[in-house]
Amino acid sequence: MSMSISHALLEFIPSMFLGVPEEGTVMSVLPGHHLLLQGRGKEAIRLVALGGFGAILVTIIFFPIFALILPTLYGFLKPFIWILLILVVIFMFIRLNRDLQSIAWSVVIFLLSGIMGWIMLNSPVSSGVSLLCMFTGLFGVSTLIYSLSQSSEVPPQSQEHSLHIDSKILRGIFAGGIAGSILGFLPGMGPAQGSLLAQEISGGGDNGDNKDGFLVAMSGVNVSDALFSLIAIYLIGNPRSGIAVYINKIVELFDFEHLILYIFVSITAISFSLILCLKLGDFMSEYIQRFDYNKLSWLVIGFMSFLVLLFTLMEHANILFILMVYVTSIALGLLPHYLGLNKSNLMGVLIVPAIVIYWGIT
Repeated sequence: MSMSISHALLEFIPSMFLGVPEEGTVMSVLPGHHLLLQGRGKEAIRLVALGGFGAILVTIIFFPIFALILPTLYGFLKPFIWILLILVVIFMFIRLNRDLQSIAWSVVIFLLSGIMGWIMLNSPVSSGVSLLCMFTGLFGVSTLIYSLSQSSEVPPQSQEHSLHIDSKILRGIFAGGIAGSILGFLPGMGPAQGSLLAQEISGGGDNGDNKDGFLVAMSGVNVSDALFSLIAIYLIGNPRSGIAVYINKIVELFDFEHLILYIFVSITAISFSLILCLKLGDFMSEYIQRFDYNKLSWLVIGFMSFLVLLFTLMEHANILFILMVYVTSIALGLLPHYLGLNKSNLMGVLIVPAIVIYWGIT
């Protein structure tokens, strides 16, 4: 649980400092890149830390309300979850695209990733290796390769930083906590969809003058989702993440005492992670210029590819098949960059299988 919470916050550091896009393509990646390209990396790190810490407190504060409403609501909505997922996806297509052509391409990318996800999750390959292979290609290596192809560089980062907590920041924290909890309730949804929901709740966006609030909300969604996926075991008896599934297997009877223990663990973990996030983020801001950015990116690509190969061998999976899927995932992950689309469309890799299963088609 500590790993889950700390990872949800600290993963923003490599996401921000690696795979940096050009200014013209920044909309297809993280909003933190906006601030990074302006030399405000330290400020972005503080927004991320504040959003994650604040959102987990919001989730805990609202837990009694969730405990009263969610079990009954889940029992009523379970037969219709596939409809909710379809409606969320349709809203995502409309909200994140500018014209009919981009909507059409988004649908194509969503369906292609969904087909790949369905095939892999129903193949003899273990789900762990399948997900590692697909997510590494779709979201990790493809982003780094595109960044390298554009000869992107991290601009010098200002050593001065300021953080003013105003109403937009507070709305972002609240929206992140609530959206992350809702995200933990719906299967197959990722932080991108949760961030879009947070954007609507907070009344902000990832553009204009509310990039700060949106980044806070995005971090909050990530951390809140990590905790609520575990709370879902207690409320509806259904774990919503890999960590939650594992905990559900080693704890025979997940009762209220276990829940209180894990909430305390989460608060402790996010407190330590807050300090680590600030220290590591400041270190990266100060020293990223001293690294050869291209060599660093290739090193990360090599390391991630090595992990895919290593776990393929450990699970005795077909190497040629995994390599074919890996290359396909990278190619599919590059499409949003070149088409100017949001990479959240690639979450079809999980959402399409979830729709099919909850619909009862197979």
